[in-house]
Amino acid sequence: MAERFDAVVLGMGPGGEVAASRLISGGKRVAVVEKELIGGECAYWACIPSKTLLRPPEVRGEARRAFGTGVPELEMEAIFDYRDYMIRNLDDAAQVEGYERQGATVVKGAGKIVGPGKVEADGETIEAGHIVVATGSAPNVPPVEGLDEITVWTNREVTTSREVPRRALIVGGGPNGIEAAQWLSRFGSEVTIVQSADRLIDREDPRVGELIRGALEGEGIRVLTGRKAARARRDGEGAVVELDDGAEVGTDVVVIAAGRRPRTEGLGLETVGIEPDGGAIPVDDRCRAAEGVWAIGDATGVALFTHVAKYQGRVAADNILGRERRADYRGIPRVVFSDPEIAACGLTEEQARREGMATATATLDLSRAIARPYTYEEDPRGTLSLVADRKRGVLVGAWAVAPLAGEWIHEAALAIRAEVPIEKLLDSVAQFPTYSEAYLYCLERLDL
Repeated sequence: MAERFDAVVLGMGPGGEVAASRLISGGKRVAVVEKELIGGECAYWACIPSKTLLRPPEVRGEARRAFGTGVPELEMEAIFDYRDYMIRNLDDAAQVEGYERQGATVVKGAGKIVGPGKVEADGETIEAGHIVVATGSAPNVPPVEGLDEITVWTNREVTTSREVPRRALIVGGGPNGIEAAQWLSRFGSEVTIVQSADRLIDREDPRVGELIRGALEGEGIRVLTGRKAARARRDGEGAVVELDDGAEVGTDVVVIAAGRRPRTEGLGLETVGIEPDGGAIPVDDRCRAAEGVWAIGDATGVALFTHVAKYQGRVAADNILGRERRADYRGIPRVVFSDPEIAACGLTEEQARREGMATATATLDLSRAIARPYTYEEDPRGTLSLVADRKRGVLVGAWAVAPLAGEWIHEAALAIRAEVPIEKLLDSVAQFPTYSEAYLYCLERLDL
């Protein structure tokens, strides 16, 4: 006889964990199904290990740019040991025990929907009033002839390896590619980025790509845009990758960082009337995909960020608990933890114009406007740009390429989300000297 629950969560990455924990706290009887590790991609093979690996060489770079300081050495074994600690040595036993202690039933194995209110996992059928699909995403691997004959890493290998390759070719110039390029280069690899678009981080304003390209090339990273990897072949202990323009790049490992796709194949979605759109599960603003079925995180294709998955987990769980809640994706921050950091939120100027807005924009060189860049480093850097809707007198977009930008972008994110009038923002008082002070000077430059 099938065991009955109030809810079953398929996939226990960050979104699934938030939904499950919220439902348990709300008094629901919950089963969770995870075929790999509780914590998901982010905890073991993405956000956590990548940011951990970025930090030591970032500190070294900060010391070089500061004044009157020595430059610390990188102790690679210690770095990898701490990374392994941060990813729990790829062991989720404590997480399993934690959820069981809270009263959840934990099923380790692949789960599949087999009909309304029914999930099959580990050879058993689970019945539940609600099914939450939180199965995450998988890396896009471009069709490169000969790729299976050479050493290839995805995010999983590049974030967990204790090896630093002598040469690395990174396919993809988005957030993951930029971050991996920088830590590998700073660890001693000779790094080449191959990006099919005509600029890096092409989801953002073109100026962002220019600024980060300059920073990466300044560190010796080779950046090839408007190019694709066409074929690869083994060359002794290494490999040669031929690009679509005929150029060849020697490497010891190819790192795939060409985006991600929702992981929804084989979930039995058709048994509950769900037809994925480009692999993604369509949801309404309550994260509802069908009667009694909810979807959150990368599986929805809405925005493939951990913080969005966690937000959707809160929205879906609250609706299941009877608390009416609707998702609002305005002002979601987008951060690349490079050096300098890239941070953005809301719309780009081009996107705002496509939506019919009469826009006003302003861009500020931080070193020409505020004091903080000079107290922070000897050769100050940083750019902030704002996009406003003239008609409504509110911000609709912002981006920054600067130290710590991922921390102070949230002022813009909140202003966009809450539609704070620009006249009110102009009357705000920022702590001196901080990077946040740049907002006032940039706002004053908007031609409204």
